[in-house]
Amino acid sequence: MAKKAKPKNKKVSQRWKKYKVQGDKLDKGASCQRCGPGTFLAQHSNRQTCGACGYTIFQDKK
Repeated sequence: MAKKAKPKNKKVSQRWKKYKVQGDKLDKGASCQRCGPGTFLAQHSNRQTCGACGYTIFQDKK
């Protein structure tokens, strides 16, 4: 008989990093204009990008 593989631990969700608590308010990151609230934009060095639809906002060069 073949040996059973040990179960691997699941990765912990990183969703909590998208929210910030400031006093009594919950501040969310930027959401996609096409997909709506709940779909966050990824932060890159010179742009913000939606992973679902590819919507991109370029930041001004300083």
